[in-house]
Amino acid sequence: MAFTGKFESESHENYDEFLKLLGIPADVIEKGRSFKIVTEIVQNGNSFTWSQIYPDKTMTNKFTVGQESEMHTMSGKTFKATVNMEGGKLVVDFPNYHHTAEIVGGNLVECSTAGGITFKRVSRKL
Repeated sequence: MAFTGKFESESHENYDEFLKLLGIPADVIEKGRSFKIVTEIVQNGNSFTWSQIYPDKTMTNKFTVGQESEMHTMSGKTFKATVNMEGGKLVVDFPNYHHTAEIVGGNLVECSTAGGITFKRVSRKL
C-alpha cells in the first residue's frame, strides 16, 4: 500500500478512555478533542517520514521498515522501535501502547491499543 499523502483527522473512537488510560490530564484531553490533526506521510520504498501536525507543534518520525529507529512520542520522549509491515499495515510498539496504521478506501486508519482499549482515528486524504 502506498502511504504517501496528506490526511486530516475526521473521526475517532475511544479517544477519552484511551488518553485517560495513558495518564493524559483531563484539560489536555478536552483541548485535543476538537483538533483537526494533519498527518503528512512521505514514503520512499521502505523508508518513511511521518509528521503529525497539531495547532501548536509538529511531531516527525523517520523510519525504515524492519530497522530499529529512534522515535518520539507526543510528550517529547525518545525511544527506539522497529516498525514492521504486516499485511499492508505498519505496526509498531510505542512505550505504552501498540499502534497500527493502514490505508483503507483512501483513508488513513490508525489504531492504538493499551489495557484492552483501542483508540481508532480515521483521517481523510486531502
